[in-house]
Amino acid sequence: MMWFFYALLSVFLWGGADLFYKLGSKVEIDYSHLWIVVNVGIVMGIHAFYQIVTTPVTYLPINIVKYLPVSLLYIGSMTIGYFGLRYIELSISSPLGNSSGAVAFLLLYIFMDEPLTALQIAAITTISLGIIALSALEKGKSEVPFNSQDKKYKYSAIAIIFPILYCIIDGVGTFADGIVLSGVMDEFQANISYELSFLFVGLISLIYLIAVKKQKLKLFEQRERAVAAVFETAGQFFYVKAMSGNAVVTAPLVASYSVVSVILSRLFLKEKLKISQYITIVFISVSIVILGME
Repeated sequence: MMWFFYALLSVFLWGGADLFYKLGSKVEIDYSHLWIVVNVGIVMGIHAFYQIVTTPVTYLPINIVKYLPVSLLYIGSMTIGYFGLRYIELSISSPLGNSSGAVAFLLLYIFMDEPLTALQIAAITTISLGIIALSALEKGKSEVPFNSQDKKYKYSAIAIIFPILYCIIDGVGTFADGIVLSGVMDEFQANISYELSFLFVGLISLIYLIAVKKQKLKLFEQRERAVAAVFETAGQFFYVKAMSGNAVVTAPLVASYSVVSVILSRLFLKEKLKISQYITIVFISVSIVILGME
């Protein structure tokens, strides 16, 4: 039953990571999203080297290149998600982002001839309608025009697009990941390759911020982002262990971590949504779980 314990750890760690991502995504701090990339890259890099040194399995560096397209899809989607958190509530962003499973299911159905059950079709339809509904509700909230010069409101009218982009790109990444893992390499090689790629992107971002944008590295200012990076990496570690123990139950269980994100955002960030938004989020979250169970 250790797999169940690992799955629960992933749920709470990733839910906690979302909370600290939001705390570290401040509109008034320029390039806060890139500072998150730096933190996640460094922590993942440390974990990758630790795994290489302590695991008896030999890591093949060529797999960084083979896995790079998938890594860039994941890293790109996460960066967009970090940017979007500056302008949208976590309780909306997290469920929308986690809807990427619907995109992956559709791509598998179209290109890999994977059959879809009636329940899966209903879940995907519900997620799609939910995204449209949240987009309309979020747009309706905005009282400030898109051309506002105030950073707080500059992207408010279209902020919903960022988690939707995350959903699409991450879904494509998951689809590509499935292809790679089905014959090119195993999960250990893929995970190390992903973490090393994130380290490289994080270091490039750090150089860009300091050398080009003349930003100063303020360690105390990085505390929330560093905690989020640790939670993110630890969640990934336990997720892989849980999947190896019982993939059938782990997938839907861990996919529900967006529910934890919504609860934490209400408790600690005091985010307030309309009743209609909460209802829509519930439908999206249930549909995510259904996709994982089928």
